[in-house]
Amino acid sequence: MKGAVVVTGASSGIGRAGALMLAREGFVVFAGVRKAEDADSLRAEGAERLEPVILDVTDQATIDATAERVREATAGRLAGLVNNAGITVQGPVEALPLDEYRRQLEVNVIGQIAVTQALLEMIRASRGRVVFISSIGGRGGLPYLSPYNASKAAIGCVADSLRQEMKQFGVEVSYIEPGAIKTEIWDKGIESAPALRAAIGPEMNELYGPKLDHLQALAAKTGDGGQPPEAVGKVIVHALTAAKPRARYVVGGEAKVTAALRSYLPKRVFDRLVERRFESA
Repeated sequence: MKGAVVVTGASSGIGRAGALMLAREGFVVFAGVRKAEDADSLRAEGAERLEPVILDVTDQATIDATAERVREATAGRLAGLVNNAGITVQGPVEALPLDEYRRQLEVNVIGQIAVTQALLEMIRASRGRVVFISSIGGRGGLPYLSPYNASKAAIGCVADSLRQEMKQFGVEVSYIEPGAIKTEIWDKGIESAPALRAAIGPEMNELYGPKLDHLQALAAKTGDGGQPPEAVGKVIVHALTAAKPRARYVVGGEAKVTAALRSYLPKRVFDRLVERRFESA
């Protein structure tokens, strides 16, 4: 047995794939989910070393309860934490209600920090590891995705700071930047479109409606063409088991191309490429 790990956002997608793969690799996995039915679904997968726990990263009571359960089960020694829980909020900067920005940052940034703070003592005790799931979208903003892009840029900075702070304790910290992954997050973004239109109001819909239609079309196309979540799961396993894990992992050919283009192209040239892709959706 390789020790115990906590994975947040394990009900679907990357978190679910990563949790199941880690259990099969020999870790005891505490898989954080928000609903009882998601816990039942994970149990049905039959991974012997996987224990679902109710964990909402915006609810300190569930974070504390999870920390207590892990402490009880592991004698206060945790081999790893995978901060995966996240949502996508989209909309034009001019029109998106500020509460939507706050919701995005509360889940994708503050929630991940809250879980890390609750578990870090146990990770230090075992000289364990912390993995943050960021996104290639954290390398820079895209139209109508500023909340999401900002949250992923922020969590990458948190990971960098934590890595430097934890070096003295022998704790490794990595973050993973996937490109398009075929998960439910794309469907959820499409499903939220009517609520977004209602939130920004008729005047802003008149201004931005056609562009938002393009965004939904592009999201559907991107999700359909994404890699399976197991592609990121393999990288999570590497980050938790390699003798020398990388500080940053970029997952997927599309993500690597995007990273290179952002590094070498002038911003206005990159903007034109984005516009062409957006209009072709």
